[in-house]
Amino acid sequence: MGLTGLFLISFLVVHVGINSLIYANDNGETFNAGAHFMAHNPLIRVMEIVLFAGLILHAVQAIILTMENKKARPVAYAMTNGAANSSWYSRSMALLGILLLLFLIVHLGNFWLPTKQALIADEEHNTFENLKAVFSQWYFVLIYLIGVFALCYHLLHGFQSAFQSLGLNHKKYTPTIKKIGIWFSIIVCLLFASMPVTMFLGIIK
Repeated sequence: MGLTGLFLISFLVVHVGINSLIYANDNGETFNAGAHFMAHNPLIRVMEIVLFAGLILHAVQAIILTMENKKARPVAYAMTNGAANSSWYSRSMALLGILLLLFLIVHLGNFWLPTKQALIADEEHNTFENLKAVFSQWYFVLIYLIGVFALCYHLLHGFQSAFQSLGLNHKKYTPTIKKIGIWFSIIVCLLFASMPVTMFLGIIK
């Protein structure tokens, strides 16, 4: 699960990097060039399949892990104080994962599917105009902000946990990994959140 988590984290870096091209604010020219490269590059097409496989595997692993934990302790403790030694988001990874899955379905329907339909029809897809159309509607902006909120807290726990599950847990290195994870989660998610907001407000045109 740590390996699939780190793979998905690497995808986020690429995804947020391409999306950040909207800040060139040149009517989508730079962004569309990046989107066109991603849509027509054969290597990216292969990696897309690997990405979907990684997402499915990560979700299946999470379900198996949850079931194994419940099987190991079928009877709950009479009294527990989870806040004493863990954060609320580390105890809510399943809920955050479900929110992310629902968000991903909306995201694929809004952007991935229209791109694929254009490719099949051998038409050029203006992804920037697609973004503007979606983020001109407040409810989609709200859905995306909720999705990014879930992603941020999922990463806050998942980033460090991925290294820990691979055995990279040492009093000398773990605090640094945690700090990197916090900054990574905040920066990436702020970038993702700023995109729908700036487009909705007309800052990005």
